[in-house]
Amino acid sequence: MALGQIEKQFGKGAIMRMGEESRIKIATIPTGALSLDIALGIGGLPRGRVVEIYGPESSG
Repeated sequence: MALGQIEKQFGKGAIMRMGEESRIKIATIPTGALSLDIALGIGGLPRGRVVEIYGPESSG
């Protein structure tokens, strides 16, 4: 029920389940760090989306 409301409000693809094989082609912005772009799996940060980077205090 809640998932249906979220998809209705934000559109199809707003929720992705772990292990889901479908992929959506997303425009990306390269980070400038090749290893990070590869680790992200899409070649950079997704354009037009909110990205939160966090870690322990004083980690960088």
